[in-house]
Amino acid sequence: MLSLRHYASFSLTSTRHRAARRLICRGVATSASRHQLLSALTARGFIADITHRDEFEKESQRPRPHRLVAYSGVDPTADAFHVGHLVPLMCLLHFQIHGHRIISLIGGATGLVGDPSGRIIERQLARTSAIEGNVSKLTSGIEKFFEKALKYASSRTRVDPKECTKPEILNNLTWHKDMSMLRFLREVGSVNRVNTMLARESVQTRMNSASGLTFTEFTYQLLQAYDFYELRRQVGCRIQIGGSDQWGNIVAGIDLINRLGPPNEKMDPSLQTSEGASPQTDTTPRAYGITTPLLTTANGEKFGKSAGNAVWLDKEKTSPFDFYQFWLRTADADVERYLKLFTLLPLTRIEDVMAEQRAHPQKRPAQQLLAREVSELVHGATGTSRALSMTDVLYGSGDQFESVTADQIIASMEGDGRLRFVSEAELFSKPLMVLSKTHGLTRSGGAAKTLAKTNGFYVNGHRRSDVYVKLKPDELIDGRVAVMRTGKRNTVVLVRE
Repeated sequence: MLSLRHYASFSLTSTRHRAARRLICRGVATSASRHQLLSALTARGFIADITHRDEFEKESQRPRPHRLVAYSGVDPTADAFHVGHLVPLMCLLHFQIHGHRIISLIGGATGLVGDPSGRIIERQLARTSAIEGNVSKLTSGIEKFFEKALKYASSRTRVDPKECTKPEILNNLTWHKDMSMLRFLREVGSVNRVNTMLARESVQTRMNSASGLTFTEFTYQLLQAYDFYELRRQVGCRIQIGGSDQWGNIVAGIDLINRLGPPNEKMDPSLQTSEGASPQTDTTPRAYGITTPLLTTANGEKFGKSAGNAVWLDKEKTSPFDFYQFWLRTADADVERYLKLFTLLPLTRIEDVMAEQRAHPQKRPAQQLLAREVSELVHGATGTSRALSMTDVLYGSGDQFESVTADQIIASMEGDGRLRFVSEAELFSKPLMVLSKTHGLTRSGGAAKTLAKTNGFYVNGHRRSDVYVKLKPDELIDGRVAVMRTGKRNTVVLVRE
């Protein structure tokens, strides 16, 4: 662990950070080559299915200035992304660092309808005002993610962020808002067959469920298909990326593009030859679909959920410390897969740490590497450093508190709910068992006594066997701070006002 004397700086120059950096740099990835895109996505576990694989591989390998345009969509059912969204976001990042153009499409229109894919009951229709607010926040979230992700990529690969095009963020309400029902029926409905729509897995699942399927949900696949068509027509987008439950919707979009054709599309300049003509031939697919696996943990739980609560990428909803701890608790059976998906470490580096993990499983080197990497990807170097510092503050042993100051501890936990400012009277007049109950460490004084008897009650890293006693000023760090912990994870930091 880090020495607590380094907390104030929050710098990656500390001993543990330098060691971590050396381990990472030992296997720095080579420059992202266009020839490696599909093989990289496959080797890292991103590909559940893909249409026209051979043709896509050939097109993705074409030299500059040719570039593909790929998009992934998200409906604004929440105001932030959680870790379950990392799979499509990371897939887009791989396209970006391999020199291609990426689009993140927010479903300002489709979010008002609700996607039945992967659900056995109908989504509650969201209010328009809520959707509009979520669209704005998701737009900001996408910008922040790719800004930090490119910095992370430049430190793990030889990619120059200046050579990567910034992600484009679009809202499908732009083209759906002025689409009349009659126009939609004539242009889109007329080229789709009901028997084909009924055969979609998402539709079949809901039709066979007790709740059935509403007409609104039934038409969702046509709305998403039209999104793909519009992006193909307007910006030359030819790739849609989505979870494996989106396969039917993606195929519906490819079918619509093939049926309607894009005769008046705005061709991306990179799709043109030197003579100005499109390089696409009659045998080249007009569009491609890529689905990513829907991840569950080794226990079968939905990835990104913890006791029913999402782990968010937004630091205001999930602190960098809790985000780091989430990855640190990854099961052994999942950690290698997550290292491949959610980091840009070379596969050889991942093989090395897994070998170390098998040799010393109690040290959990793979989980520690995963937590550091994903934290830096999402929260940057500063957020990661702070998470590491807080880990030592909250879970450190007694000797680690000898050189740390109260100001350093308070600075490391700024904004965290476990930091409590209490009056001098409360801090020194109540026994430890009462303080622990008051601040939620234990449910009762009896529980505090039981923990103390089993060596599970700590103050500033030292075990306390007697919880009837009161704190004394000389027991506090600088006479101001008491870090109280019960068990392995429950901690509160009391600061004398």
